[in-house]
Amino acid sequence: MKRSIGFLISCALLASMPAVAQVAPDRSGRLTVGGYGEVALTRNFFSDNVYRYSHPADYKEDPSHGRFDVPHAVIYLGYDFGKGWTMQTEIEFEHTGTGTAVEKEFTEAGEWETEIEKGGEVEMEQFWIQKSFAPQFNVRLGHLVVPVGGLNHTHEPLNYFTVYRPEGEFTILPSTWHDTGISLWGRAGAWRYEALVIAGLDAFMFDRDHFVKNGAGSPYEFKVANKLGFAARIDNQSVKDLRVSLSGYYGQSMHNSYPNDMWNTRYADIKGHTLIGAFDFAYTGKNLTVRGNADFGSVSDASTISTVKRNLTSNNAPYKKTPVGRAAWAAGIEAGYNLLHLCPGLRDREQKLYLFGRYEYYDSYIPDADQPDYPYTDRHRIAVGINWLPLPQIAVKAEYSHRFLQSQYNQEPSISLGIAYMGFFTR
Repeated sequence: MKRSIGFLISCALLASMPAVAQVAPDRSGRLTVGGYGEVALTRNFFSDNVYRYSHPADYKEDPSHGRFDVPHAVIYLGYDFGKGWTMQTEIEFEHTGTGTAVEKEFTEAGEWETEIEKGGEVEMEQFWIQKSFAPQFNVRLGHLVVPVGGLNHTHEPLNYFTVYRPEGEFTILPSTWHDTGISLWGRAGAWRYEALVIAGLDAFMFDRDHFVKNGAGSPYEFKVANKLGFAARIDNQSVKDLRVSLSGYYGQSMHNSYPNDMWNTRYADIKGHTLIGAFDFAYTGKNLTVRGNADFGSVSDASTISTVKRNLTSNNAPYKKTPVGRAAWAAGIEAGYNLLHLCPGLRDREQKLYLFGRYEYYDSYIPDADQPDYPYTDRHRIAVGINWLPLPQIAVKAEYSHRFLQSQYNQEPSISLGIAYMGFFTR
């Protein structure tokens, strides 16, 4: 018996030795470090009162207000293990992250209290492992960016001229949309495709002012996946300097919340089918850049979903109480021209100075016939300004923007200044 035990232990030790050798660093491996970030300084020449849309006349003469922010600061970490295996992570700090502290409150009998020191978010936007079989076929599994819409496809700050992300898509779609699932993608000639299966959106997180934007998030330590979502994107670059793209999403959003206890009620047949279709393009010539997008989304059973989440979820549940419309849409176009091209002595330098303009229209709430209307969600916006790139990886941005609402509301002009970077520190 003792000999058998000793023999088994020896076999186990010998079996473990190759495993140790396998985790030694692979000389063919390559670490990639990069990221992007942006700082924004804004003065808004309109009221910031929460009732400025319900009682606009009362806030017409309110003073302007300023906001300084670090919207995004992101760190990329990637590694090539060799033999077609790679991994990628993206850690994002939004609005400089979150902050809490434990304090002893002397004015309240010396009690210990947890204080919220600042708002913000820290998110793992990407964490996936990929196996590449060929340029035409790659498989990713993990936490992925969902490339539906132009902004989610190219969300880094040097891929748009405005100080903040383009407002229409940023309002109605998750941004940056990231979720856990599996992706198949590949390239063939001038074409690139990607198809994803991910956790579905949550209808109880939809709302009037942001449509389905918050439906991809989760207030829990896990993402509810009672229902699956399906997304796809296809890009074509047959024309020099031009990319045109189509993308979309489909999934059932009702009964995708926690706890899953509404499946056996009278609302069991309410599906909340969510459909999103998007077109975007980018022309990046030597001195002229033009980008545009058009997005449309619809939610079935919107009126019933709005009633359920307003009346049948508890007041402290982490769900949105405002109604969701049956549809939403956004369209925008921007163009910028490099003025330094007109200066012969500066043509060959790396720096560029773009004069740009952007126009967009969006509406986050198109109601069903039996739903109330909120006309302030119907908006036009223009922005004009400059982007100075002293180096290809850095942009200094300045803009004037004006948000036009319907005539019964106050208009919303603002000025903004920003600086952004985007690049890799190792390759």
